[in-house]
Amino acid sequence: MKIQSSLLVGGLMVAKSLTLQAFASETSNQSDWKGWRGPNQTNISPDTGLLKSWPKGGPELLWTYEDAGSGYSSAAIVDGKLYTLGANDSQERVICLDANTGGELWTSEFETDPEEGYRTQWGAGPRSTPTVSDGHVYALGVAGDIVCLTAGSGKRIWRKNLVMDFGGKMSKWGYSESPTVDGKRLLVTPGGSKGAIVALNKKTGAKLWQSKKLKDAAEYSSVVVANVDGQRQYIQLFMNTLAGVDAASGNLIWKSDWPRGKTAVIPTPIYRDGHVFITSGYRAGSRLVKLNGKKAEVVWENQEMINHHGGVILVGDHVYGFSDQRKGNLMCIEFMTGKVAWMERVERELHKGAVHAADGMLYCLNETEGWVYLVEASPSGFRETGKFQLPKETALRDDHNGKVWSHPVVINGKLYLRDQDLIFCYDVRG
Repeated sequence: MKIQSSLLVGGLMVAKSLTLQAFASETSNQSDWKGWRGPNQTNISPDTGLLKSWPKGGPELLWTYEDAGSGYSSAAIVDGKLYTLGANDSQERVICLDANTGGELWTSEFETDPEEGYRTQWGAGPRSTPTVSDGHVYALGVAGDIVCLTAGSGKRIWRKNLVMDFGGKMSKWGYSESPTVDGKRLLVTPGGSKGAIVALNKKTGAKLWQSKKLKDAAEYSSVVVANVDGQRQYIQLFMNTLAGVDAASGNLIWKSDWPRGKTAVIPTPIYRDGHVFITSGYRAGSRLVKLNGKKAEVVWENQEMINHHGGVILVGDHVYGFSDQRKGNLMCIEFMTGKVAWMERVERELHKGAVHAADGMLYCLNETEGWVYLVEASPSGFRETGKFQLPKETALRDDHNGKVWSHPVVINGKLYLRDQDLIFCYDVRG
C-alpha cells in the first residue's frame, strides 16, 4: 500500500483545533453513495454548500491512494468507507479504504481476471462498481463472479457465477454492469437463453426469479428500478433491446427495439415520469420512450446526443453529457423533446469523458489527459468556473492507452477520482 497525503502533518494540527461538537456534527451528517449512480440512480450527489468555482490549480488534493490496480471501477462510499474494485497480478479484488484519509482498511480477492479479449486493447481489470447495502458489499467480476462480502471486514458470505449458475452470455469485453439492490433483491444481468435478468436474495444468493422471455446477451448497462403507473419494474438496455420486467416475478412487461445499438451499449438508462431516455455510442444516438401499459412508444430520437460510455445526467428538464458528434462535445439537450440547448468543445482538455452532478454543477472528467472541469448545470449555456489536471504521476500511460474511464463521485464535500491504480480525493467544500 502506498499513500500520499497532505493531511498527515497539517491535518493533525487542524484536527486538534476542532471542538468535539464540531467533529460530531461533521461525522453525523455524512451521506452515503451506495454504488453506481448513487442511491436514487440519478448520478446526482445530495451534497450542498459546495464550491461554485475553483482556485487556479483546482481544489485542494487531500490524499492519493496508489495501489488500486487495473480496472475502471468507480467508488461506493458508505459510513466513511470507500469501496472499489481492481486487479493485481490477474487477481480481482474488492478494496476498502478510509474515505477521509485514503488508508487501506482491507482487501478481498474474489475472482481470477482472465485478461482475454480485452487486455491488449483496453487494459485488464473489473469494469463494475460495487454496491453496498445493509452492511454488505456486492461485487461483480469480469468473468461473472458475483460475491457478497461483509462491509466491515470483507468476509465472503456467498458467491455465484453468472455463466455457470445462470447460463449467462456476456459481451466480448466481459461483465461490466454494477449490481442493483432493491429491497431484498439483488439484480444482475447474466444474459443468455435461460433469462437475461436474474433476481437473487441478497442475503443468501438464492435465485428468486430469472426473466425467461428476455434472452438478450448482457451489455454494460445496469438495471434501473422504476415505478410505472403503480407497478414496480426493472428496466434494462441491451444491444438491440430496451425492456421492462415485473419486479416481483421477472415476467416481461414491455419491450422496445433499439436497432441502432452496435459494438457496445454502455450508458445506463434514465427513467422519469413514465419516460425512459437511452443513448449509446458508435453513431447510435439517443431516444426517449414513453411507457403505456405493455407498450413502449417512441417520443423522439436523434443523433445529436451520442454518448459512448461517460454517462448522462438529468438535471431539471435537461440531459447533460458528452456526445461523439463532431469529434466530441459536452452537450445539453431537452429531455422531453431532444432539442439541443447547447454544445461545447474545449480542444483536448474537454471533449469526451464522464460527468457527475452536485449542487447545481457538473463535474466533467476528460478521458484522455485527466482534465477536470467544473461547469454550471444550466440550459442557458456553457459556463466553466474552474479546472485542473490530475497529477502528472497519474496512470495515464501507454499500457492503459491513456484513458480515464472511472466515473467521478462527489459526497461529503469530497470529489473522488480514479485512474487505474490511483485514487484521488479533493476537497470541494473549501
